[in-house]
Amino acid sequence: MPSLREKLLEMRDRKGALLAANYYNAETLRGVLEGAADLGQPIILQMTRGSIDYLGLAVALAMGRAGLRQHGVEGWIHLDHALSLDLVADCLQAGFDSVMIDASEQDLDRNIAVTRQAVALARATGANVEAELGFVAKLGQEADPAGLTDPGQAALFVEATGVDALAVSIGTAHGFYKAEPRLDLERLASIHRLTGVPLVLHGGSGVGEASIRAAVARGICKVNVATETKDAFVRGIKRELLASSGIDIRAIFPPAIRDVKDLIASKLRMLMDEDGHA
Repeated sequence: MPSLREKLLEMRDRKGALLAANYYNAETLRGVLEGAADLGQPIILQMTRGSIDYLGLAVALAMGRAGLRQHGVEGWIHLDHALSLDLVADCLQAGFDSVMIDASEQDLDRNIAVTRQAVALARATGANVEAELGFVAKLGQEADPAGLTDPGQAALFVEATGVDALAVSIGTAHGFYKAEPRLDLERLASIHRLTGVPLVLHGGSGVGEASIRAAVARGICKVNVATETKDAFVRGIKRELLASSGIDIRAIFPPAIRDVKDLIASKLRMLMDEDGHA
């Protein structure tokens, strides 16, 4: 199986993209993998610091690896939005295929310095390194048009850091939208032309298929989804609890797992070409 660095370069060269789905427990992991397995699609499994703290690093990683094997899915384990180099180092040592260092809320010089350190750490293991430039609003933050990624800065950043993949701000945000966002596709095309590296779209929840496909055609090689996964699972659990007085969680969880599966399948179809490939 190719490394994630190699796979993202393949996606870049043929204008395709991988779905990157966060998982939070055994049930969301199963839903994500069943969606990928049913369509025969590769997938990136992501965890944030919160999920790692909740499950424990060794358990979270082992769950992901075992799930990929059990479902026969080509996939990789990725650390999402690490704010510290210590967490990056821990995950690399544990065997993650990819890490994201997020110093995007620091000034440019600090972002470059921190990202360079993460790249140096990862080179010893061959892991992929993703960083972020620009401001993609996180949950509870307001979107800021002034925070969109500057193409010239992006080229400087990639050259200075040696990063493998770059998350960019082109109009998306983490969490739910009041209305579908309008992506700055011209800006994206410029970033792609000037940097040449695989680009990443954060805040993929709630972005329509036409916008996703347009972004992929202009250099996006990795599309993240997280908020919708949590929402689908929680809504499913609430529905089942209201419909039954039973206490057997093995009966309550499966319908919610199917909801996650259906969501992931719908996201994967957005990235598939006419031949069924990502």
